[in-house]
Amino acid sequence: MKQTLQPIAQAYKSDRESVYNTWFVSSEDRLKAFRSIRRGVGAVVEDIRQHRFPNDFKGSSLEFVLSCIAEQKQVFEGAAHPFYWKPKLRIPDIYENDANKQAFGEFLHACLKTTDVGALEKEVLKLAGRGIKGLGPAVANILYFLHPELFPPFNTAMLNGFNALFQAKKKLGSWESYLEMRETIIQANSTLGTLSRDLGAFSGMLFEIGVGRLAPDASGQGTLIAAQEKLEQLRRKRHTQVEQDLAEERLHTKVQYQLSELGRALGYDILVARNDRSAQYQGRMLGYHSLEGLPDLGLPPEVHATAELIDVLWLYKGKAQIAAAFEVEKSTSIYSGILRLTDMALSIPGKEEHLYLVAPAMREREIIEQLKRPMFRRPDEFSLGYILFEDLDRHFESLCKLGDDHRILDKLACRCCF
Repeated sequence: MKQTLQPIAQAYKSDRESVYNTWFVSSEDRLKAFRSIRRGVGAVVEDIRQHRFPNDFKGSSLEFVLSCIAEQKQVFEGAAHPFYWKPKLRIPDIYENDANKQAFGEFLHACLKTTDVGALEKEVLKLAGRGIKGLGPAVANILYFLHPELFPPFNTAMLNGFNALFQAKKKLGSWESYLEMRETIIQANSTLGTLSRDLGAFSGMLFEIGVGRLAPDASGQGTLIAAQEKLEQLRRKRHTQVEQDLAEERLHTKVQYQLSELGRALGYDILVARNDRSAQYQGRMLGYHSLEGLPDLGLPPEVHATAELIDVLWLYKGKAQIAAAFEVEKSTSIYSGILRLTDMALSIPGKEEHLYLVAPAMREREIIEQLKRPMFRRPDEFSLGYILFEDLDRHFESLCKLGDDHRILDKLACRCCF
């Protein structure tokens, strides 16, 4: 098997526009998603437990979880579709049937609370055995972000890629097919040994085969290779997406640089997200003036790890105290960015730190809608505002020259009052 898979995996890894390079190994949003999705799943469990979970997908805590998953580049596009409430079919049957809803909540709770593979497999079999109408192996996309080394994600393209690569006939929507696929994927990934223990890498390869960008055999004459024109369209589409992602990354880096330089000009120590410190703007490395790590703020370990992924932090000079925190959002979830900020703020006594979401003007309406959520309207616990890219860029030099401390941002930031 290794000899068969090795050239395919090598082609997958060497293609700069494959999801291995554009999503798996280089996407900061993928790393940030794990914590946000885990917390979101916890919110789903609590909503079900407290009988707050609505009778529709729209506006539910489950919608947030699936939105975070669906925004993970091309790989999970459409991940939310199986969970949309379809009233004519009455599926998936977790919105109106309370017993099914509670069973789903118990399943998610159990998967959050253990890393034991045997216990997890038992929970999956228990859920599958309930035969909840419309609730199939699309749940695996949630499982993947909870246990990436134990459960592969699952969608139509990955299924098609699996069937082409292993000459199988697994079915979409079948728990039995998913569990059989999982066993094969784990064994093949272990035998191959050149991708990652994280099963997302192998599943990304299946995805590329399934959409026709990668041949499912060493000869390059796989049964799923699209006609030349269709394949060329796929390549153009992917190239356009990659170019767009690169442009967004450059803009993200520019805004981080401006926030870092502004913080330094105002007399603060600055900390750039640990996975962004090697990025460069106009030949200057973001991490050059950054602290090497976040001082001990007395945060729980998991919150401390999340705080180190916040795009830019300003800290009072020589003190273990945050003055301001900034999350820079481009095309990713506004909700998850706010969640990282509030997660940190609620874990720190007092409310000395000021939190800012920094985003393009075209997303201002979305920001305001998210800030209307009750969990973010807590002025006694933290101060949350937003700054538009365009305003920061326009006034950057003046802010550096005329500002004394973080209060200069009051002239620039918007705060919603409801």
